[in-house]
Amino acid sequence: MEVVYGPYTISDDKSRLDVDAVCAFLARSYWANQRPEERTRMAIEHSLCFGMYEQERLVGFARVVTDGATIFYLCDVFIDEAYRGQGLGKLLVETVLQAPELAGINGLLGTRDAHTLYERYGFERDPDRFMRRPAAAKL
Repeated sequence: MEVVYGPYTISDDKSRLDVDAVCAFLARSYWANQRPEERTRMAIEHSLCFGMYEQERLVGFARVVTDGATIFYLCDVFIDEAYRGQGLGKLLVETVLQAPELAGINGLLGTRDAHTLYERYGFERDPDRFMRRPAAAKL
């Protein structure tokens, strides 16, 4: 899948991804700054990924974990700081959510600061229903 918006292209072709740039950004993020780089690389390998490019420069990224039938989890969404404020995040999220692989299945995501962005695409806040299990949890 490849979609062009003026000078920007969104593609799910992983061979185009600048994985080093993705890892560097995520290492600075509030949600993945404790994640080891090798885990991020493994997650990219096993997920549906979308890069946003200006020519060949990666300016945005989104990752989707899915079983392809019943559920998807949208995560690791970012726009490079130098490109924010131009509506690129909206274009990226809209494009991801229109991917044929996600049609007709339920979606989840977690965010601390972008609720209104995701609500415009049909996501609803549901603090009473979901639970999480940290990786360090013991049996």
